[in-house]
Amino acid sequence: MSVIGSEVFPQRHDHGRCVTEALASAETQCAARGVRLTPLRRRVFALVWRSHRPIKAYDILAALREEHQGAAPPTVYRALEFLLNEGLIHRIESLNAYVGCAGPRGKHAGQFLICGECGTVVELNDPGIKALLEARVGQLGFRLRRQTIELDGTCPRCAGE
Repeated sequence: MSVIGSEVFPQRHDHGRCVTEALASAETQCAARGVRLTPLRRRVFALVWRSHRPIKAYDILAALREEHQGAAPPTVYRALEFLLNEGLIHRIESLNAYVGCAGPRGKHAGQFLICGECGTVVELNDPGIKALLEARVGQLGFRLRRQTIELDGTCPRCAGE
């Protein structure tokens, strides 16, 4: 199960270290696969990782335009597509937004806990859930293309626990 640190919703979190480790992991994976994490892709990746809250493509574009006036939507979407294809980020369908992958290693199923109060998203990536769903849809003769589960609720911090 991929989580932030050892807890699903940690009370304290060194986000600077989290981002540094995510960038290092992304660079290592891209090098191992023989694909380029260009400066633009790296910057988009860093913007997605600014927090554990989903970010929309147009918010990424706005941030890039602060740095480079000529940034355009196709540029952002191409970078996001690359990062998605390499399994470095995830798209949260219900929010039409992106979050960093807690355990990047190529395409994989993800289960996401989404706090409706603060917007924090935590990736579970529980292989047991994945296997259970694959077995059940296989019994029904259904061919699964992609598996993403989004669970909306309230995190312990927002619930006051």
